[in-house]
Amino acid sequence: MKTKKKGMKKYDNMGYWFVLPFVVVFCIFSVYPVLRTLYISFTDMRIFEPDTAWVWLDNYKRVLTDKFFWRALGNTIRIWGVNIVLQLGLAFLLMMVFSDMKYKIKGLAVFRIVYYLPNLIAATSIAFLFLTLLDWRYGTFNQIINAICNFIGISYNPINWLGTEQFAGVSISVIQTWMWFGNSFIMLMAGVQGISKDYFEAAAIDGAGRWTIFRKITLPLIKPILTYVAITSLIGGLQMFDLPYLMAKKADASYNSVQTVVMYMYKFGFETGTTQTSYASAVAYVLFAIICIVSIVQFKVMNGKED
Repeated sequence: MKTKKKGMKKYDNMGYWFVLPFVVVFCIFSVYPVLRTLYISFTDMRIFEPDTAWVWLDNYKRVLTDKFFWRALGNTIRIWGVNIVLQLGLAFLLMMVFSDMKYKIKGLAVFRIVYYLPNLIAATSIAFLFLTLLDWRYGTFNQIINAICNFIGISYNPINWLGTEQFAGVSISVIQTWMWFGNSFIMLMAGVQGISKDYFEAAAIDGAGRWTIFRKITLPLIKPILTYVAITSLIGGLQMFDLPYLMAKKADASYNSVQTVVMYMYKFGFETGTTQTSYASAVAYVLFAIICIVSIVQFKVMNGKED
C-alpha cells in the first residue's frame, strides 16, 4: 500500500510540469512587464538613454498636476459615458423584448449572431470603414442625409463628423456602442435564461404587468451579471485607445477633445520626440489606480443593501 501511495504522489506531482509552461509564459509576458513598469515609474528613464536616476514620486506628482492628463481623462469619461448609456440601454431593451413571454420571439440564436458580429470585426477594419462612411465630403452618411433633405426641400451643409469637437466624441461613442452592445445583450440574456420560468409564470398568474415583473423579478436576479457587464465596460472604456487613435487626426480641431488617457500615455511612451518612458509608466499606474477605485465604488453601489 505504501508503494502505491508513493507512486500516486509521484503521479500527482506530474501536473505541475503541465502547468509550468503557462506559469513561465505568464510571468515573462504579464508579471514582469507590470513590475518593470512600476520600477520605471520611479525613475527618469527615457528610450535609448541608458543612464537613469531614481526620482521617487516626481513622475506621479507631475501626472496629478498635469492639466492635459485630466483633460484626457475627462475626454475618456465623456466618450465612455455616452457609449455605456446607449450600449446598456439598447441591450436592456432587446433583453426585455426577447425575454417577454407574451412576445415569444423565435430565432434568438440568429439574432445573437447578428448582434455579436460587430464584436468579431477587428477595430482597425471598423475604424477605416467608418472613416469612409463619415467622410464629410464623400461619406455615405452625409450623402443619405443630403438626399433626404433635398427630397423634403431643406438645404443641408455636410457635417464633419470626426473633425469637429461637437460631433467627434459622440460619433466614436456611437461606433463603440455598435461594436459592443451585442456582447452586453448576450450576457444579459444569459442571465435571464438562468432564471426559472416558474417565477415569471407565477407573476403572470397573479396579474403582474411587464414592468412589475422586470423590476421585481428580472432585475434583482440578473444583478450579478449586470454588475459584471458594468464593471468590465468601465475597465474597457477607461482603457479606450484603438478607435480614437485610428479615427482622430492631429490636424483636426477635434483631436484634443477625443484624446484619451491611453492615447496620452502612448504619446509619451512611444512617439518620436516625446519618449518619456518613466512619465508614461506613471500615467499607466495612475490610470490603474483610478480604475481600481471607481470599480470598487461601482461594485459597492450596485451590490448595496436591497429593499
